[in-house]
Amino acid sequence: MYVCNCFGVTEAQVQQHADDGACTPRQIASACKAGTDCGSCVRRIQAILGRGACPSREPADPGKRILTGLEELDEAA
Repeated sequence: MYVCNCFGVTEAQVQQHADDGACTPRQIASACKAGTDCGSCVRRIQAILGRGACPSREPADPGKRILTGLEELDEAA
């Protein structure tokens, strides 16, 4: 079944891109252009990704501080 009629992208293709590591609609768009023309398929892509197409992400550790690039340079000096 087609997910993106503008570019002829099927649900199976979206699933394959997800299996290959694309876990957001933007990453799917980068892989196959789906969602970049009229945008009507973006919700469908989100639904496919929400069905467990991608590995679950670990929640961020609230106690861990993420350094910016400049802070990393300052701390290294």
